[in-house]
Amino acid sequence: MSPNFLPYEIIFKKRNGRRLDRDEIEFMVGGFTRGDIPDYQMAAFLMAVFFHGMDDAETAALTQEMMASGEVLDLHGRFPVRTVDKHSTGGVGDKVSLPLTPAVAACGVPVPMMSGRGLGHTGGTLDKLESIPGFRTNLSKDEFVQVLSRVGGAIIGQTDKIAPADRKMYALRDVTATVDCIPLIAASILSKKLAAGPEALVLDVKTGHGAFMQTLADSKRLARAMLGICRKAGRPAVCFITDMEQPLGRAIGNALEIRETIECLSGEGPADLRELVVTFGAEMLKLAGRVKNSEEGRKAILTVLSNGQARRKFAEIVEAQGGDPKAIDDPARLPAARHVVAVEAPKSGVVQRLAARDVGVASLLLGAGRTRASDKIDFAAGIVLAKKTGDRVKKGEPVAWLHAGDPARIPDGRARFLAALKIGAGRPKKRKLIWQILK
Repeated sequence: MSPNFLPYEIIFKKRNGRRLDRDEIEFMVGGFTRGDIPDYQMAAFLMAVFFHGMDDAETAALTQEMMASGEVLDLHGRFPVRTVDKHSTGGVGDKVSLPLTPAVAACGVPVPMMSGRGLGHTGGTLDKLESIPGFRTNLSKDEFVQVLSRVGGAIIGQTDKIAPADRKMYALRDVTATVDCIPLIAASILSKKLAAGPEALVLDVKTGHGAFMQTLADSKRLARAMLGICRKAGRPAVCFITDMEQPLGRAIGNALEIRETIECLSGEGPADLRELVVTFGAEMLKLAGRVKNSEEGRKAILTVLSNGQARRKFAEIVEAQGGDPKAIDDPARLPAARHVVAVEAPKSGVVQRLAARDVGVASLLLGAGRTRASDKIDFAAGIVLAKKTGDRVKKGEPVAWLHAGDPARIPDGRARFLAALKIGAGRPKKRKLIWQILK
């Protein structure tokens, strides 16, 4: 341990609301990762940050040191255009990364995507992909680069070698009530994302009932923090704040969302999902230097969605990562639930609300998610919405279909879904899909 610093003095400094220097942050992160600084001192440090926050320079330094604690991929100069990744803070039915990656790759822009697993009411991209028979998300660094070079897109999960400081720090945050802290959230997200080597980023911060940031004000604060980190790291970035008051699309659950992804890649599927894929894709093409403006980018993404190129690219990515590419042309090869039952509308009227978080919990209760990292997922389980906010419905008409492998799970899933549903007489005020764009 360096004789220049004592953990106590750095904790004391931040506890009193003072700004930390980069070398002090490096000392704390490096010492904790190596095991030189004990859990109790890092817990005290995290609590001091929770109460006093960090400015842009501190947050960027924290991110950099967490990223540098492990393996970092350098993709600079490997491809004729910039590599671009996209990150979402997560939500219910948020499957955008799945059609977006092949659509952007089909336009000639490499997408090195590092994704996560679902926990609680939100789904995870890795779990969805692993519902495709044989699909591997645990590629080595060399395999990741090979797949990216060969097919233009690859989606992997965090390994033990990527940002180990984040993994250790998050475990402490989880048990010390310091998860809900914007500098720590931003550093956690981007230490992993930047380690995968993208040269530019599109960020999607969700807001609303099903988001981790439920208010627009908090969503903006997180967006600005992440953009500040990207600027300091020299990575061009654009952040969208998008709605998560109700689920995105109609499918919630792993294999069900892969089916909806295939629909989107065939030029079909829900309009809200399609709009985000086209909007984010256009921005990624622009950041990569592939197109001059958003209009040109939108046209390019719409073209590959409608002519089958994006769907074929998805099959290539699936095959390159060990999955069954035939499942993309024949979704019947995907897992399917043995029990599918309708949730009928308790009365006639207009759907006033479909609370995203409760729908996500209902899907979890059916077996589609996990409450602990060790839980086993039923890939076929989930919910398909027949109605969304603003739709008219008659009493007894299906508002959703519940999919489950275990029929004993259906009553709890149905009860939680009905708790999410509100039917009334008037038409609710329409919410924006995209609330704000920050650069």
